[in-house]
Amino acid sequence: MTDVTEPRLPKVSLFDTTLRDGEQAPGNAMTVEQKLELALAVEAIGVDVVEAGFPSSSPVDFEATRRIANALTTASVATLNRAVRDDVRLAVEAGGTRRHHLGVMATGSDIHLKHKRGISRAEAQAEVVDAIGYARSLGAEHVTLAIEDASRGTDDLLRPLIERSIEAGADTVVVADTTGCMMPAEYGALIGRIRSWVPARTTIATHCHEDMGLSLANALAGVAAGADEVQATLGGVGERAGNTAIEELIAVLVYKREAVGRSTTARPQGLQRAFDALRGAIGLSAPRNKAIFGVNAFATQAGIHQAGMLRDPSTYEFVEAAVFGRERTMLVGRHSGRAVIRHVMGEMGLAPNEALVNRVYAQHVAGRTGGSCMDLRDLRAVIEHELTAPGVLVS
Repeated sequence: MTDVTEPRLPKVSLFDTTLRDGEQAPGNAMTVEQKLELALAVEAIGVDVVEAGFPSSSPVDFEATRRIANALTTASVATLNRAVRDDVRLAVEAGGTRRHHLGVMATGSDIHLKHKRGISRAEAQAEVVDAIGYARSLGAEHVTLAIEDASRGTDDLLRPLIERSIEAGADTVVVADTTGCMMPAEYGALIGRIRSWVPARTTIATHCHEDMGLSLANALAGVAAGADEVQATLGGVGERAGNTAIEELIAVLVYKREAVGRSTTARPQGLQRAFDALRGAIGLSAPRNKAIFGVNAFATQAGIHQAGMLRDPSTYEFVEAAVFGRERTMLVGRHSGRAVIRHVMGEMGLAPNEALVNRVYAQHVAGRTGGSCMDLRDLRAVIEHELTAPGVLVS
């Protein structure tokens, strides 16, 4: 099985925002207890930061933040807050000041300044600088500048906002492609420019959305251009089409780390457990074709694939099920061939019998309709039944 650790390469910091961006999507609201359970499941994977929520938004988020901050032992807690002193004060009351990444939202585009906020660039910058300074005055160890809609902001808006925020005490800059509007080359170029504006010690984090299906590609482009951290969610849940999927990011860092030039210390075997906890909490149906978490991600029905995999799984399996706490499965449907029947008969200790193989194939495989499949246990039962059928010779 693939070695999931690689100490020689610098690691990407993993920031999980399932409990904040993921939860704020329609239908995803959770109770305090559910958020706490999920926070601990995500921490067990080995993420570096768990974003608990938006403490000023509701008593549930405040209490969840308080309990999560007290429960985490290896990961840091994070919150997101408006650039308002009362929000910052509540965040400190809920999450404390140690190992708390206190995020201050900033308006990153003229579109948002005009149509959402109705304020000037100078006013927007002043409120953010004040909130960051106030957070530092309360003893916050880590303060994050979280720039909403940064991907549609111009350099003459973003650069002074970032530079003044760092002077005020921000140690992390989150570059949000809030509308999912960028291509990887565009987003990478934006991260590269920001990297050139800030001190080397400043953490740059990606926050990408999936509106055009590019969130992971954009996040990886950001890492290649100098980002240190990726904000992501389990299953990619989040606003509209969602966010960067943390399981896909981890898969890339496990299997393509040399190409990316970065690694992860995450423990991917715990991902499925965490995703199952999320599904239970928000009533999310299991997708069929999602990478890593899809029902069919490690399943095959096609005969030509099964014939190869029965000889050596590597013929069609690059990403290994066991690495992610999953099991490889072979399902038998009308696209399956005879190889899987022979395989099961061999496991049953039966001598080669093409008449039996053809009978099982004709009566139970080739004619299956409606997408129905059976697993190998079902196939074994079918073979056992057919062994007793009239006219079948068994040697």
